Amino acid sequence: MIPFSVLDLSPITEGSDAAQSFRNTLALAQHAERWGFNRYWLAEHHGMPGIASAATAVLIGHVAGGTRTIRVGAGGIMLPNHSPLVIAEQFGTLEALYPGRIDLGLGRAPGSDQATAQALRRNLISDADEFPRDVLELMDLMSDQPRQRIRAVPGTGAKVPVWILGSSLFGAQLAAMLGLPYAFASHFAPAQMMQAITLYRDTFKPSAQLARPYVMLGFNVFAADTDEEAQVRATSMQQAFVNLRSGRPAKLPPPLPGYREKVGPAERALLDSVLSCATIGSPATVRQGLRDFIAHTGADELMIASQMFDPTARLRSYEIAAQVRESLSKPA
Repeated sequence: MIPFSVLDLSPITEGSDAAQSFRNTLALAQHAERWGFNRYWLAEHHGMPGIASAATAVLIGHVAGGTRTIRVGAGGIMLPNHSPLVIAEQFGTLEALYPGRIDLGLGRAPGSDQATAQALRRNLISDADEFPRDVLELMDLMSDQPRQRIRAVPGTGAKVPVWILGSSLFGAQLAAMLGLPYAFASHFAPAQMMQAITLYRDTFKPSAQLARPYVMLGFNVFAADTDEEAQVRATSMQQAFVNLRSGRPAKLPPPLPGYREKVGPAERALLDSVLSCATIGSPATVRQGLRDFIAHTGADELMIASQMFDPTARLRSYEIAAQVRESLSKPA
């Protein structure tokens, strides 16, 4: 059976704060390690009241320091916000502290609203269209023998696997051209998923890092002991997603039974789209949902997102996902 991994936005829930979110994140990472998850990724977002992972490299160090074997990384660093040299130094430092356990996923979106993105940019001409050049510069800085005069210390010679992240065909083309593993954000933008997978696999060029194409797909799992409980737990993420897309980002709200039936047709269509890459329910329901998704996509790895209000319920959701994976790996 393919590996399962964890995607964590370190959510800040209503009535709580970032400090509690970081405690919840570390607890989830420690449980995920025991349950056999392959890697634990944190995502860069800025100016969002419900997401605490803005200083992504700092939080990766916190998680890696509190675990022993699980890979920890960025899913991802939004490279247009940063100088490649700074990221090379940050992840060179992380690799020196936690050798063989650090991943670097790179995205070209700002991970914020336009005003915040402008405040983050390292210069006024920094643009997402420069993303391929920045990726190449960053990879060169972390190579054994950089071609440029500048050196990243730490960073030069760091054996940090680089991933390309995306939710469109652009990332698929770049990952294939550079021979890098590809992570598609199907957990929130599934529209071009199958087209991107096909494009990436068909045009992949082997590299020193990767001999064959490798696809990891985001997938939402809201698991509980019953279908009814899982459906209620999933409404926190649904509310947060609608609020974000409506320009009202907020802390992660508590569950609201019957939420999907209360929203209008536009919001319902939005949720139907994002939840097309999701399974919500009991262990049996989740098992079937995961089996169908893996068979449909041929994914090499799944990155599981489970955005729940109650941290205990979130732990239970990931525990069920781990148990389901074990059952899927056994012969029928």
